[in-house]
Amino acid sequence: MAALTPTVLPDVTGAPAPQTGRPRRVRVWRGVVLTVAALYFLTPLLASFVFTVNDPTAGFTLDAYQEIFSAEGFVQSLLLSLGLAVATIVTVLVLTLPAMLAVRLSAPRLRPVMEVLCTLPLVVPPITFVAGISTVLRWGPDYLATTPFYQTIIAIQDPAFPVVLVVAYVVLALPFVYRALDAGLGAMDVRTLVEAARNCGASWPHVMLRVIIPNLRSGLASASFLTLALVLGEYTVARLLGYQPFPVWIVTISGSNAPLSVAVSIFSLLFAWLLLLVLSTAGTRQRSGS
Repeated sequence: MAALTPTVLPDVTGAPAPQTGRPRRVRVWRGVVLTVAALYFLTPLLASFVFTVNDPTAGFTLDAYQEIFSAEGFVQSLLLSLGLAVATIVTVLVLTLPAMLAVRLSAPRLRPVMEVLCTLPLVVPPITFVAGISTVLRWGPDYLATTPFYQTIIAIQDPAFPVVLVVAYVVLALPFVYRALDAGLGAMDVRTLVEAARNCGASWPHVMLRVIIPNLRSGLASASFLTLALVLGEYTVARLLGYQPFPVWIVTISGSNAPLSVAVSIFSLLFAWLLLLVLSTAGTRQRSGS
């Protein structure tokens, strides 16, 4: 007689199949990692907040936070940093995006060269970078006094809005912007979209504004996200060049009023998070809508 093989009948009761323990372990480890990360980031923030609201004589007080908006130089430095951030974002996108499109469409063999050039600022120390800028700014008035460029080199150093900082921030943000845009362009068929638009009679500005940018909004949001974070947190270049945007102003007041400086630091951190959240949400909505 043939050996009888037991037949496994399908489960018709509709009960879910038993799950293995691996997904549960993954969820547990994920929770542990997130908890440790939250403690690592939130503990200094909570300690700083306690320092600002705990007065040894008066007890709990919010005087440090009430002094923020009335502190001398707060509004001017914050507006200067925001203006520098907007100018940097616009400039670096206007310079980088057309160049990347031209390389992808017309000269793909130059992509490694462009990648090296765009990531080169990562290997240049900020001190060396600032020293080079300072040398050029000192050299300019001496050798350009009889040329039309003399007024230009003076104008870019205007303390009200130092364009030289925008130039420096564009160079520093170039690696991050390049990576964000390269990822966005790699996620869509650029050549097909451009050729289809051109065959329909669209001009190059129309292709850029109505075809490329709407399909690249998530990449543009990521590039703006990274550039904004860099400008709002950059201290070395601005301090060594003698300007006072928001990060430099925070360090300047730290010696005279410690609770106020810590309160301003917390406010700036939350403000930067809010701006970055707005940019991130905008990019996510555009990606989900498309």
